Amino acid sequence: MASKNQFVTFNNGQKYPILGFGTWKSKPGEVEEAVKAAIDTGYRHIDCAMVYENETEVGKAIKQKIDEGVVKREDLFITSKLWNTFHQPDYVETVLKKTLSNLQIEYLDLYLIHWPMAYKEGKLEDEWFPKDANGVTIEGNGSYIETWKAMENLVQKGLVKSIGISNFNKKQTENILNIATIKPVVNQVECHPYLNQKKLKEFSEQNNILITAYSPLGSPDRPWAKPEDPSLLDDPKIVAIAKKYNKTTAQILIKYQVQRGIIVIPKSVTKSRIESNFDIWDFTLEQGDIDAIDTFDCNGRVLHLNWNSHYKDYPFHDEY
Repeated sequence: MASKNQFVTFNNGQKYPILGFGTWKSKPGEVEEAVKAAIDTGYRHIDCAMVYENETEVGKAIKQKIDEGVVKREDLFITSKLWNTFHQPDYVETVLKKTLSNLQIEYLDLYLIHWPMAYKEGKLEDEWFPKDANGVTIEGNGSYIETWKAMENLVQKGLVKSIGISNFNKKQTENILNIATIKPVVNQVECHPYLNQKKLKEFSEQNNILITAYSPLGSPDRPWAKPEDPSLLDDPKIVAIAKKYNKTTAQILIKYQVQRGIIVIPKSVTKSRIESNFDIWDFTLEQGDIDAIDTFDCNGRVLHLNWNSHYKDYPFHDEY
């Protein structure tokens, strides 16, 4: 089955679908059906991470769709991420192989360092957020520079096609570029109209690095949301633009990123929304509407990880 999508081209020549399917916060028991529905709908780019604790279910869905003949492995573009407890170079290949085993695949299309800061080194069965006696997450000794060198080895071994970063600021990205023999192809960051990442995008493009937007709908289902927090999906300014095009606010928010050349990975476990979020190819936002949405930026970050703000590699002290 042919899939509608647009493709971007990484700095290594690899093509990647600009619209992908996110799996963060998808509960076990829901994510397998959601991924199957996504593949049936036409999504070919699936965004995963070991810390989401659902890669085994994602893998079952992928295997079923390959077995059914809906897709071949080479039709799919699968991303995963190396968690903060595994920054020590010795861990990197072992942890990747666990992800490959969970996903029931032989290689990843893209592997990211999930965050620049390291947590206390852990084993695969350990907790994701190792804490001390006071309940404070323990900083690790890892250096993302050394982690990056281990990531490059994965490409050389054919275990991953491309490597990238996530939640890195400008300075941290420069530090990687200064030592890289294989450049990062993407930086995956929180990105939506309240945090449009304009400056980081411009810097990244100057260095042939693409931006991937997570939480493009503002992460309304985040567990720490407060009732008084502004809701992107209900923002009257976005609602008005959606009415103009006879589209949902989610479709407007996704199309906004696509037209900016940003890879976007909306997440849903509801079949109708999974389908609707993919149905963005029959309209184009006028430049005036994109310019208007650009003005909504208010540094409205929803994923701060402020409990790590004292770490040496915490990324959000800098402007971008």
